[in-house]
Amino acid sequence: MAAKAEPVGPRNGHELAPLNTRADGSERPHGVTIVLQGSRGSLQRDAPGEDRAAWSGKLQFFLSIIGYSVGLGNIWRFPYLCQQNGGGAFLIPFLIMLVLEGIPLFLIEMAIGQKMRLGCLGVWNTIHPWLGGIGISSCVVTLFVALYYNVIITWVFFYLFNSIRLTADQLPWAHCPQDNSTAEVECTKASATVYFWYREALDAAPSIDEPGVPRWWIVLYLLLAWIIVFFIVMKGIQSSGKVVYFTSLFPYVVLTIFFIRGITLPGSADGVLHMYKPKLEKLLQPTVWLDAATQVFYSFGLAFGSLIAFGSYNPPNNNCVRDVLLVSVCNALTAIYASVVIFSILGFKAFTMTEACITKQIKILALHHIGGFQLNSTHDYYRQEFPNISKNITDALNITECTIGRQLEEAAEGTGLAFIVFTQAILKLTPAPFWSITFFLMLLSLGLGSQIGIMEGMLACIFDIDFFKRLTKPMITGVVCLFCFSVGMIFTTGAGEYWLKMFDSFAGTIGLVVVALLEMIAVIYVYGHERFTNDIYEMTGYRPGIYWQVTWRYVGPFIVTGILISSVVSMFISPPEYSAWDAAEGHTVKKSYPDWVLGIAVVMILAGVLPIPVVLLLRRFQCLAFDVDIHQGSIRRIETTVSTKEMMSDQDVLSPENAPPAPAQLVAEAAATKFTIGDFDGVDSADERPRRLPTSIARSRPKK
Repeated sequence: MAAKAEPVGPRNGHELAPLNTRADGSERPHGVTIVLQGSRGSLQRDAPGEDRAAWSGKLQFFLSIIGYSVGLGNIWRFPYLCQQNGGGAFLIPFLIMLVLEGIPLFLIEMAIGQKMRLGCLGVWNTIHPWLGGIGISSCVVTLFVALYYNVIITWVFFYLFNSIRLTADQLPWAHCPQDNSTAEVECTKASATVYFWYREALDAAPSIDEPGVPRWWIVLYLLLAWIIVFFIVMKGIQSSGKVVYFTSLFPYVVLTIFFIRGITLPGSADGVLHMYKPKLEKLLQPTVWLDAATQVFYSFGLAFGSLIAFGSYNPPNNNCVRDVLLVSVCNALTAIYASVVIFSILGFKAFTMTEACITKQIKILALHHIGGFQLNSTHDYYRQEFPNISKNITDALNITECTIGRQLEEAAEGTGLAFIVFTQAILKLTPAPFWSITFFLMLLSLGLGSQIGIMEGMLACIFDIDFFKRLTKPMITGVVCLFCFSVGMIFTTGAGEYWLKMFDSFAGTIGLVVVALLEMIAVIYVYGHERFTNDIYEMTGYRPGIYWQVTWRYVGPFIVTGILISSVVSMFISPPEYSAWDAAEGHTVKKSYPDWVLGIAVVMILAGVLPIPVVLLLRRFQCLAFDVDIHQGSIRRIETTVSTKEMMSDQDVLSPENAPPAPAQLVAEAAATKFTIGDFDGVDSADERPRRLPTSIARSRPKK
């Protein structure tokens, strides 16, 4: 069966002349051309997209990237960093790091995935076999993050279903138990929302050493979360691509609803001004710049392999530079917008708590006949007269001035912001159940959007291995989700939140930063920044200029190296701690991780980093007796290049008599395959279907 000619991209000097063309220019009846690709060969793959999934449209791709990049960190991490690191002044280092670190590395991952049309495992093997460990490390770290990220979705489900009530008083975190038991005492010492989180939702253990049995309600919600994730990603982007229309757009609808409601509430302006009031002196602190660089790194979801996978589903001529710039701007604006929304609501909460505090203190001052206070004294009178009261009196009465600023200074982030502080603020809104359901639906869509991207990056690595191509995507996805659910049972115990904090502190930090640093080195210094620049020019028509070259080659690696060094140093200077719930006192206490937990943390860090040097050494010294075939090669008909045409003659027609000796493994393959170069008669002996020539034959070496 003759092969049809097909155009391919620019020639790279590695093509052999068509075997149907003799040196004298005459034609043979049939023939093919074998393309040789070395370990650093051209990135031009055969029949791009032939067996690769593809986006159904530009909007689906854009929404998938937005849903992945804009995650929970934009809601509960960025506002906290702004508040703690100089308010509006923090935007200066954040935007600088976005330009110097985030956008350049973002383009590297998107463009290299689009060019090679492979997942992270195949990409780094193609650039150089010694770099194959980068893809494995990325996959391992992504697995660790997927394990605990879905637990957050589990907690969101718990609060979402408990929000289905008719009135605010019926919300389970609105009141303490009224049964004269130890639970009532515990709740009274804390607060209703704090008690509900630690006792009703988590049933928190006193320490990580005493986890207890899995809590059945968390197990059921975790199972629900993994079932939903499975059905979303089981067919790759064919199934997940339909869900992103909800997970990406719904959060913006909710944020806008909360924004309109928030700015009409008393105290909202104080909350926003408190957050964004610039404190320029903070810019002199190195930790502020480090926090900005770290936030940019994690907010984009870099080094997970997900951006590479998303880019690989694009057509080769997609303008990835424009996509990167649009997503980057959208990500930054979303973080700022979400911060305004969050602190407008928190400002209202601070206002209501301040009013209640003033009412309480007026009563105390009136009963002690201090400063002319009466039981009916106004709040304005309190604000005017309280600063004039002697400090000795306030210390004796154990009171401090009630101000909105003092309430807003009690900052919270992460789960504390979402499940404690914001739920308390929601109780002040009318109707509270509606706002609670809306808020947790937003968190659910944000969490699912990011989890889809995380799973897609990990599964793309698995699908790049030929062994797993024999299995269906739903089967592989089901096995991965079942494994993650089984391991995730550790998060359903009373120590679940403590374990999540440990995973977040160790599993998803050093490993990701190491992968990101080596990605930049691999593309810019191994593959070559000039070649990469030409690749982008061929795909988009835009040639990256001096800004891209400087950030890729110097600034980006320097910043990522700084993040890596600071992360390692901070772990030794101040080892991560966790906040354990003390039921007797009604608050959390800081505790150090025991040695056996730190041992597990070290193992996780090594599991995410060691594949890189191990694969390099094994392949450098050819220690591997077995290696996975990342992707199949092929035979393509192309025009003869000047560098090879004169080398071809009649003797170049291979036959069984003059062919070079084949390795034993290829002989075994040939036993079931009939293949004649001259007339491209390559069929399977069983069903007479055409077969593609394995990469190992095309490169004249055995497939390991």
